[in-house]
Amino acid sequence: MASMETFIAKSPRSHLRLPGTRRTDFAGAAARFRRVSRCPAGVRCGLIKPDGGKLVELVATVGPEREALRKEAAMAGGLPRIKLSRIDLQWVHVLSEGWASPLRGFMREAEFLQTLHFNCLRMPDGSVVNMSVPIVLALDDEQKRVVEGRDRVVLADVNNNPIAVLKDIEIFKHNKEERIARTWGTTAPGLPYVEETITNAGNWLIGGDLEVIEPVKYNDGLDKYRLSPAELREEFTKRNADAVFAFQLRNPVHNGHALLMTDTRKRLLEMGYKNPILLLHPLGGYTKADDVPLSWRMKQHEKVLEEGVLDPDTTVVAIFPSPMHYAGPTEVQWHAKSRINAGANFYIVGRDPAGMAHPLEKRDLYDADHGKKVLSMAPGLERLNILPFKVAAYDKTQGKMAFFDHSRPQDFLFISGTKMRNLAKNRENPPDGFMCPGGWKVLVEYYDSVASLEGTKIREPVPA
Repeated sequence: MASMETFIAKSPRSHLRLPGTRRTDFAGAAARFRRVSRCPAGVRCGLIKPDGGKLVELVATVGPEREALRKEAAMAGGLPRIKLSRIDLQWVHVLSEGWASPLRGFMREAEFLQTLHFNCLRMPDGSVVNMSVPIVLALDDEQKRVVEGRDRVVLADVNNNPIAVLKDIEIFKHNKEERIARTWGTTAPGLPYVEETITNAGNWLIGGDLEVIEPVKYNDGLDKYRLSPAELREEFTKRNADAVFAFQLRNPVHNGHALLMTDTRKRLLEMGYKNPILLLHPLGGYTKADDVPLSWRMKQHEKVLEEGVLDPDTTVVAIFPSPMHYAGPTEVQWHAKSRINAGANFYIVGRDPAGMAHPLEKRDLYDADHGKKVLSMAPGLERLNILPFKVAAYDKTQGKMAFFDHSRPQDFLFISGTKMRNLAKNRENPPDGFMCPGGWKVLVEYYDSVASLEGTKIREPVPA
């Protein structure tokens, strides 16, 4: 396991000025939260407002509005049609539910350039909201020729079923090198999302306002976990949450993760909150081939709750539909911003969030500490709350995951993700207390299932 530091965050400052990162202890932070964030006596804390003040939901209302849109999209010889890739559809899903509020569709050029160069969008009133990754739709030359001169187009899935209508469209140049360099900080070959989505994409981008016919469903048995921001807000309200802390992950949950999450709740209670709720929020869009697929991760997460590692009464498990970029400090801002729209006012971030190994060199692509530092300074994320935690590792003297004690380093074992995967592939058990037994069994079963397809050779898992 890589060493992990966890943050929960508040960094009040003007969006026109980016001060240096300031690390604070819990006692000082607790006092500051009582001054800044704690609700007055007798008043129940409400959920944080979405970016832009209102959740932007783009799915047509059931009834005449939806049927009219469906009829318009299906009309033979009508609007030109663009076929969406699997990842394009995931972005339609993200946009339709308001994860990217206040965006109302795929980015037009002004939004695209602000995102690339400022990591934020300026609102009509002069305020800014964070937006660090481009949400765009590519066209090739032939599609551009068909669409040009029209103000509306139909977006269809891989089976040519109409999904949405894009209106008031704008077509502009897709400068791939600029996009890649600004998003990833490198143009080195081997970036997973780039190879999957950008390299062979068209040389044009089309933006516009999105009208989605009906909620996006995948019919994979996991749709019950795909709660929209509005549905999550309703669930948090139902549970009388006065604080929501989100934990994003794309890996199985081990007891080090659980320690960080349970300790976060303990700290929030010490600050004066009465019922902090954990949003355990695995990423459910595209992931690279060597990540554990979503269906297996969800089985593992279910075991974590069943075996009491996390408390089901104070935990909401849901799927975040966004594709994964592996763009480090740039992408972690998107992960944080989107959780604001779901009602989270605390965001847990670990070591090297959204990072990956350098595709050409034997090193990490990003500095392991830069993600958490950037979150504390990012324009438009002033409402998020961050505090540092200690490193978690396996304590051999206690037989469980614990916070690292620098006075006795010999007692701690760091189990990397690579080592964890190799143990599971070889049907070996980790030290007792590293992961709940049921969760580990799921992980072993996953690697058994992929090994059985190619004899003793472990193939690369299919992206989620």
